[in-house]
Amino acid sequence: MQIIAASHLLPITSAPLQGGAVAFEDGIIKAVGTLHDLRRSIDAPVLEYPGYALLPGLVNAHTHLELTHFQAWLLRKDLRYTPRTFVDWIIQVIKIKRTLQLEELTASLREGLDISLQAGTTMVGDILSDLRLLPAYLNTALSGRIYLEMIGQGPLHIINPEELRQHLHEVPDRFHAGVAPHAPFTVSADYFSSIVTAARSCGLPITMHLAESREEMAFLHDSTGKIATELYPFVNWESYLPPPLRTTPVSWINSAGGLGPDFLAVHAVHVNSSDARIIKESGATLVLCPRSNQRLDVGRAPVPLFKSLDIPMALGTDSLASNDSLSLWDEMRFLLELYPDLLTPADLLMMGTLNGARAIGREMEAGSLEPGKRADFLLVEPLRSPFSADLPEQILYNSRVSGVWSGGKIAVQVS
Repeated sequence: MQIIAASHLLPITSAPLQGGAVAFEDGIIKAVGTLHDLRRSIDAPVLEYPGYALLPGLVNAHTHLELTHFQAWLLRKDLRYTPRTFVDWIIQVIKIKRTLQLEELTASLREGLDISLQAGTTMVGDILSDLRLLPAYLNTALSGRIYLEMIGQGPLHIINPEELRQHLHEVPDRFHAGVAPHAPFTVSADYFSSIVTAARSCGLPITMHLAESREEMAFLHDSTGKIATELYPFVNWESYLPPPLRTTPVSWINSAGGLGPDFLAVHAVHVNSSDARIIKESGATLVLCPRSNQRLDVGRAPVPLFKSLDIPMALGTDSLASNDSLSLWDEMRFLLELYPDLLTPADLLMMGTLNGARAIGREMEAGSLEPGKRADFLLVEPLRSPFSADLPEQILYNSRVSGVWSGGKIAVQVS
């Protein structure tokens, strides 16, 4: 048993504590309270950090860590140019990935895991496009969920539960598995339905990029736009161009039986009130990636609509192919500055911790400081002045990560 104590404690699910402490053993939190109370009931060594604050590890609910070296690849592969549209960017990503060797992707993924941990992220919902990269997760202190990405058209891609089960034993123990059909315009209707059936047969959650761009909306409505005229020819999918569907991405997924409490919708930028109600009724969760959306100029998710309907929202950084950092701190501050009258610092910290854990199906183990959960927590120190009574705001704007514990073990050394 060991106790870590600080001047301030932010459990997330309860009010901040002055003079708070966390007792843990074998990687599990055993007690949370004031240091005074824990000392009375637990005989264990204590590490005290006066002036610091303790809070749960952050949960990045959507990222692609294998693309961490993307900007360096652009330079090395002589493919550095500024895409003018969302589809231009997708084609650029495809061009880059076609040039990469396994060792390049492995190094990129490993650095992404390390960068995330240094920034205070202890769990991720990571999208993986190549099963050969699974060993790269073995030596990280991070945990979370690995979503196996699926892209394709035509009958050859139809998947069944047994095929999916064959890959599950390869996922490292501290991670859980999930499936990630990429987007409504990169998987056929039959393929998507088979993925949903196989995933639910295996008890696996599903995540998908949804309503991210104007081009996606045009494609799902009448099979026009740059997805039809540029992306499909680029990947030799001309023969799979569907007839006009006159639908939206949300309706398309819902009609295929995809939406449900186990479904994690990423981006949701172009969602109207009718689609938002469908999402709400389904019990699905949303992951917002606001900085990625801004950088790709795809629009802004209707956060006021989602909040008014009380749809659960978590946060993701997306990848360094479409973002400047893998820091959830940057994501939280950015979203708060977009909606200062709608969201509070406490809201953003909830989205970056417990809501993220719920989004990836790990809320029983992470996202808050409570007995029975993993001992995943951060030690943060004030930058300019001592922490004040408004602890959430102070943590967002007046702190830096000084130490990270993952499963009760120090993963980033206290500085």
